[in-house]
Amino acid sequence: MQNTRLVSSKRFWVCAALVSIATLMLDFAIHGWWLDADYQSLPGLYRPKAEAGAYFGWMLLAHACIGTALTWLYAQGDDRGKPVIGQGLRFGLALALFSAIPGYLVYYAVQPLPAVLVAKQILAGTVALLLLGVFVAWLQPGRRVLADPD
Repeated sequence: MQNTRLVSSKRFWVCAALVSIATLMLDFAIHGWWLDADYQSLPGLYRPKAEAGAYFGWMLLAHACIGTALTWLYAQGDDRGKPVIGQGLRFGLALALFSAIPGYLVYYAVQPLPAVLVAKQILAGTVALLLLGVFVAWLQPGRRVLADPD
């Protein structure tokens, strides 16, 4: 499927929206719930909860970008001859090796973050990307459907 046709299909945009919602939910579970106490114990490095809400629009924009990019990237290498779970895990691992793992290691090198927090961020980020990889593979954004024009 050509890139222009892919991004002009309704299926692509529905998949991108669903992946965007999934990334937002996973990030909330990880950073807004599981790691919240860790972040609150580091005043001056992270925004206080009372102030953070004013920036929620930026979070929505960020997750819309993430969901769209993940959907587009996955569709470029989708191999319909292979099992969905395997493809999704491979894609999620590649994403973790490209973004979450090195990103948190760079933060650790330049910010005074506790090693335990960084380990939790790397673990949670990797698991989240593996789940997102399987999710986007299951959605198959590049799949042709009868409703899409040829």
